[in-house]
Amino acid sequence: MEKINYQLKMEEELKSLNEKKTLLLHSCCAPCSSHVLSLLTDYFDITILYYNPNIEPYEEYQKRKEEEIRFIKEFPHKNKITILDCDYDNSIYHEQVKGLEEERERGKRCTVCFRLRLEKTAKLAKENHYDYFGTTLTVSPYKDANLLNRIGKEFEEKYQIKYLYSDFKKKDGYKHSIELSNQYHLYRQNYCGCIYSKREGTITK
Repeated sequence: MEKINYQLKMEEELKSLNEKKTLLLHSCCAPCSSHVLSLLTDYFDITILYYNPNIEPYEEYQKRKEEEIRFIKEFPHKNKITILDCDYDNSIYHEQVKGLEEERERGKRCTVCFRLRLEKTAKLAKENHYDYFGTTLTVSPYKDANLLNRIGKEFEEKYQIKYLYSDFKKKDGYKHSIELSNQYHLYRQNYCGCIYSKREGTITK
């Protein structure tokens, strides 16, 4: 399989823009979104899509969402940044991963979770006439950027809406997200979000 430099692909896409565009950007938490927003605010009016039915317990979900909202308010940005808060529906996540409960973290269960959240983003982006959709998930060194971008490409084609390819961890993106987290005193969780990652104790922040 051909290895694609998704960081370079994104940079080329950004350079090709001759006017401000709109982006529906899926985000899992404020720390992951911090570097991404700092990078993209010059190019887009951004709506953060907070759609994460995998996160539990509910108190954890709320804590991460509130930190996302706080960061958006406090972070200086060139263009508009807003948030679209989806209803919390943890049952849909468990329906999707039924039978995969014993999978190791970063296995098939995670792929299903990526697909669930990215398809929702693509569908809403199309319905609401955004120019692009994307996700902050590639900023994490614990997430498979190649897999995420292949899923993004699939839904780009299915819904006929441009996907912003990315590998946000590149060029010290992950390091920058940690620096911004410290600067804004952001809550940085110690598990990805689902009860299975919490049980396994896998550090995925």
